Amino acid sequence: MLRPSIEQSILDSLVYRGVLSQTDLTNAAEEAKSGAEDLEVILLDRYCIPKEVLGAALSDYYQCPYLPYDERTVVDVELLKTLNHDYLRKNLWLPIARHGQLLDVLAQDPHDLEKGWDVRRSFPGMTIRYAVGLRRDIEQFLSAATGQGRDSSLGTILSELVKDIPVDSAPDGVSGAIDENDSAIVRLANHLISEADRLGASDLHIEPYADKKETAIRFRVDGTCYTYMRVPAAYRRALVSRIKIMANLDIAERRKPQDGKIRFKRGAQRDIELRVATLPTAGDNEDAVLRLLTAKEPMPLEAMEFAPAVLQAVKSLAEKPHGIILCVGPTGSGKTTTLHAILRHINTDERKIWTAEDPIEITQDGLRQVQVHQKIGLNFAAAMRAFLRADPDIIMIGEMRDKETADIAIEASLTGHLVLSTLHTNSAVETVVRLLDLGCDSFNFADAMLGVLATRLCKRICAQCKEQYHPSHQEYEELIEAYGPRYGKPLDFPYSGQLTLSRGHGCEACHHTGFKGRVPLHELLVGSEEMKQLIQSKVRTAAMLANAIESGMVTLLQDGIHKVFRGLTTYRQVRAVAVK
Repeated sequence: MLRPSIEQSILDSLVYRGVLSQTDLTNAAEEAKSGAEDLEVILLDRYCIPKEVLGAALSDYYQCPYLPYDERTVVDVELLKTLNHDYLRKNLWLPIARHGQLLDVLAQDPHDLEKGWDVRRSFPGMTIRYAVGLRRDIEQFLSAATGQGRDSSLGTILSELVKDIPVDSAPDGVSGAIDENDSAIVRLANHLISEADRLGASDLHIEPYADKKETAIRFRVDGTCYTYMRVPAAYRRALVSRIKIMANLDIAERRKPQDGKIRFKRGAQRDIELRVATLPTAGDNEDAVLRLLTAKEPMPLEAMEFAPAVLQAVKSLAEKPHGIILCVGPTGSGKTTTLHAILRHINTDERKIWTAEDPIEITQDGLRQVQVHQKIGLNFAAAMRAFLRADPDIIMIGEMRDKETADIAIEASLTGHLVLSTLHTNSAVETVVRLLDLGCDSFNFADAMLGVLATRLCKRICAQCKEQYHPSHQEYEELIEAYGPRYGKPLDFPYSGQLTLSRGHGCEACHHTGFKGRVPLHELLVGSEEMKQLIQSKVRTAAMLANAIESGMVTLLQDGIHKVFRGLTTYRQVRAVAVK
């Protein structure tokens, strides 16, 4: 419980910030004096003061940062080895991390002299840097660090590993103190995969370093990497070896890259498939990168946030009896999800649909899905040839990686089949040039092409902390200039006092980034007669782009700016992924 003088100062600060009335201040102070409940509980639960507002008031009073509980903030369990956990829970302070001789300590009352002496006695000679936290945040940090939170908690696992490693053990783990079959290593690997899945990560990176530097564990969430935790160098080799065992790779081979797959059981009814790649890195180390391929249901086209005109055009193209539709963009831009949404739209009992994928990420009834196996010669081209002997109406190829696959796909589309595929290109128009550069026949491709759909995923403003604001005239002009007045399609958003854009304030739900989830951007190039003539003539990219825009194509950047005005994302995020 905070001292009375501090409680009054915090209450005064909340009144000054306009989140507490003078009457509520008096009532809250009286309730706190009665001692029935802590002031923090009264303010958070009874008066619904947001945690970040109360934290900001504490930060102002103590003149140190406020640290809310975040599951991605990992407490260094080494610092807790000599401390009594019940004592820490009662006195509400906790060492968080050590940087050389600097120690970060989280405390409910950083000005409490008696507890300050306890901290100095526990860590003599250290420079103490305080952060202030709420009681419930400190208790959550303690529960996570001491293993009283989720099963197989990280704190428990690391504590066991720390106990198992001798002080003088070799940093590369060759001492034999711990290996890939150690129960704590097994649980650590399982924990990392479970946490990556729970946090919605697309990739998990294990990055060992030379000497005694800690191994970094990084997650990629919504397209951005961040460090989830660091583990001691002494078991970096054991952790990577454990991942290799799970993926059926050769743990004795550490000099060349390997790749494999893991089928991971997550609960009674849920499986996760992971693609694993290991690469030798500096300092005689190996990195491991795991891509999470969670099995999921196909989305309906209506849920993919197409502009109305683009949605109608995509549906119209998908219902054609033959031709080729390409979905293009970089890795992780939503190409496969989009193709499966199109297949869902046309997946009826009257149509026979074959797909060749690597890997099969999305499954749906009615599709006959084939997993490609490069090592045995079952590549996309071989699968295509087999499909043509299996009475198809529609064929979906996971990726056009070479001229052979592209030629077979074009040939199939010209012989009465609808073909869908993906390609790694930057824009819809560049796709045409890429295929012609591969050596595809320009006349055949022009006849076959129905449309090219370019996709991107940019960060979505967090729905929990979204706020509207009136943009400056300069910000508005920047959007107008980026949209491109030269295209002759002015925006339908005139500048006025009522014009608002959106941004994320930052909250616990989005880990104080202001963004959670992603919003798709689209660019659809339709194979009109005029465009087909340009393809046959092999004109330059700029000429094709000008014609496409003149015919009504909305570029990725323009679609993104429309979604900025709709309050879904910000121009900075659009600019980071869209091609101008």
